[in-house]
Amino acid sequence: MNSGHANSVEVKQKTSSGGHGEVVVQIKDVNFSYAPGERQILSGLNMEFRRGQVVAVMGGSGCGKTTILRLIGGQFAAQSGQVLFEGHNIGKMNGTELMAARRRMGMLFQFGALFTDLSVFENVAFPLREHTDLSEELLRSLVLMKLNAVGLRGARDLMPAQISGGMARRVALARAIALDPPLIMYDEPFAGLDPISLGITARLIRDLNQALGATSLLVTHDVEETFEIADYVYFIANGRIGAEGTPEELSRSSDPFVRQFLDASPDGPVPFHYPGQSLAEDFGVSLK
Repeated sequence: MNSGHANSVEVKQKTSSGGHGEVVVQIKDVNFSYAPGERQILSGLNMEFRRGQVVAVMGGSGCGKTTILRLIGGQFAAQSGQVLFEGHNIGKMNGTELMAARRRMGMLFQFGALFTDLSVFENVAFPLREHTDLSEELLRSLVLMKLNAVGLRGARDLMPAQISGGMARRVALARAIALDPPLIMYDEPFAGLDPISLGITARLIRDLNQALGATSLLVTHDVEETFEIADYVYFIANGRIGAEGTPEELSRSSDPFVRQFLDASPDGPVPFHYPGQSLAEDFGVSLK
């Protein structure tokens, strides 16, 4: 993909994620690489995530989507720019402030990441035990409410090994919303799911976001399901916003990058071959 692509996008660039709600997360002119001298993952990135919205972040593998989640969660700090959560700079927080901020974030990890030696009930109860002093009676009621919201109250005594991958993802979702966070982040929530589980998970993300009045941030490759539930979509290209807009706007786009991604085309701005020396140089032959 050429570095000038972001300037050629036909989808109109916007300064916000198209909504009127309060900005929960703001990424301002962020530059990031995992080590000095290594490839720049994000370059001058600007994004907004507003309350009440489901916002998707999409793009090719390795474009920096999951890195954005890590920066918001404070796992890494940007070399320059700001990552603001509820108006506070994540990169400037001390340990105590960061833990308080993380308590207000829910995270659904890829494939669920349940604790294998804890029951379904105890997996959902874990953040409540870690961050609150609730009585066992109240904690039990809250856990059962969260499990009921994802349709798994009856599975509370099962172990992760006894449930399907789709059910495990729903248990992880119940755990992510245990503390009623204003921000819920999803890392590839649809990966590896059968069509039924995929549809259920997508509906739960939309319904729970609305019920909680939260902000949902989805990092995903799944175009069809994402476009059905998202309010706004960012496409990442070369560490920057390659395109952004509502699903309807992006579906109508004729931009080559957007079309290649949405149509799953092997040919387009994203090259098939990884950059390297020419074939002739590798084999030591002349093409004269």
